[in-house]
Amino acid sequence: MNNRQTETDVVLIGAGIMSATLGSLLKELVPDWKITVIEKLAKAGEESSNEWNNAGTGHSALCELNYTVEKPDGSIDISKAIKVNEEFQVSRQFWSYLVNSNLIRNPKDFIVPVPHMSFVQGEKDVTFLKKRYEALSNNPLFQGMEYSEDPAKLAEWIPLMMKGRASNQPIAATRSEAGTDVNFGALTRILLTHLKSKDVDIHYNHHVDDIMRTSRGAWELKVRNVDNGHVERLAAKFVFIGGGGGSLHLLQKSGIPEGKGIGGFPVSGLFLVCKKPEIVAQHHAKVYGQAPVGAPPMSVPHLDTRFIDNNESLLFGPFAGFSPKFLQTGSMLDLITSVKPHNLVTMLAAGVKNASLTTYLIKQVILSKEKRMEALREFLPNAKSEDWDLLVAGQRVQIIKDTAAGKGMLQFGTEVISAADGSIAALLGASPGASTAVSVMLEVIHKCFPQHIEAWHSKISEMIPSYGVALLENPELIHEIHTSTAQSLGLTREFDLQSVM
Repeated sequence: MNNRQTETDVVLIGAGIMSATLGSLLKELVPDWKITVIEKLAKAGEESSNEWNNAGTGHSALCELNYTVEKPDGSIDISKAIKVNEEFQVSRQFWSYLVNSNLIRNPKDFIVPVPHMSFVQGEKDVTFLKKRYEALSNNPLFQGMEYSEDPAKLAEWIPLMMKGRASNQPIAATRSEAGTDVNFGALTRILLTHLKSKDVDIHYNHHVDDIMRTSRGAWELKVRNVDNGHVERLAAKFVFIGGGGGSLHLLQKSGIPEGKGIGGFPVSGLFLVCKKPEIVAQHHAKVYGQAPVGAPPMSVPHLDTRFIDNNESLLFGPFAGFSPKFLQTGSMLDLITSVKPHNLVTMLAAGVKNASLTTYLIKQVILSKEKRMEALREFLPNAKSEDWDLLVAGQRVQIIKDTAAGKGMLQFGTEVISAADGSIAALLGASPGASTAVSVMLEVIHKCFPQHIEAWHSKISEMIPSYGVALLENPELIHEIHTSTAQSLGLTREFDLQSVM
């Protein structure tokens, strides 16, 4: 960037998986558009997208119990599980397109097959898991899922978890070989390297201090070089705010009415990590359990196989924590400065409604390592403290807003906030986040570029064959997508849908 005002078609704020995905989609749709990426850190994917700041689960509802809810009549609502699974299929299709187009050379650099499992203990949770399995396994998206209460079978699936386990209560698990481990940090860097080769301007160590509407209806960004403090101006026709927890402050600075009344609540995470090969080799799965009473959905305990930098490790957690920062590299004043006159009542209402969550977070923050090891031993009875280290993971900012259910409701998910004219959009929220990045960025495209959708339809369909199609009404297409994306991405042992076709 130079001293005079620079003009561009698109500005992407934040060099994480969301900006990388939107930039990659737009470059395929309109190669001649000038795209500029602004990132305050020295490298791409260093906040929430970083491989050590998330569990790397390709969220597809194969194992996450919080995506299926037991209704008052005892039946299981699987609607959210279906939505999350379908959105992950969209991500797989786009990644496959990039591989088949030689835009990604080696998919194993960011995705590998890892079974996804749910594991429960106690009669009540076993009953729930069985009903969940019955509801999901009859759905074409979840064919191939297995269920067992047999300790011998579970010892085959999860030998490390079964060692030393007492047999005084019922246990059960489901298993799907269609699961994956995704290194979103690596994927982010791959996508941004590709974008740079396509003449996308990427400016690291630059921070967006302000966003202002110009008299011509475009946006002017005040951009500061964090190394030398030099301030520059950048004019853009379209701005995407994809700065993770930092997005809320920038949305507020934009002044668009759609951003009024929205607040944020930061939640940090910690994991226990084991890198000892003799232990890691005994576990090959992502195993999710039930969240403790009062815990936020993002705190569902799970024991995960991870592949990072060609090394295999195990992560257990997350343990929730609290920091007023909205980013790991943020300010201790982030939470306070996010409170504005237009969201004050909303934030106060959220504080009253979520007193139990606050209590839970306080208890989590003061946990000793031994207390965290006790939680791990619910999964690994023989776990030894000296084999596990504590890892501080990324910051997440949950959305707080007024809904039909009341004022100050805490939202667990992601949401696109955009101006009425589509000239600016921001992504707020957290999980499932990165796994559904392609679907979320397609939502941004639909909201912000409706005048181009008809012209872009053919290219989007080329990149994502299921685009505009209800997958559940097309089991043959589900089978085709799973087979083709498995081949392109180097994933094996995908489930077979012949039984439902």
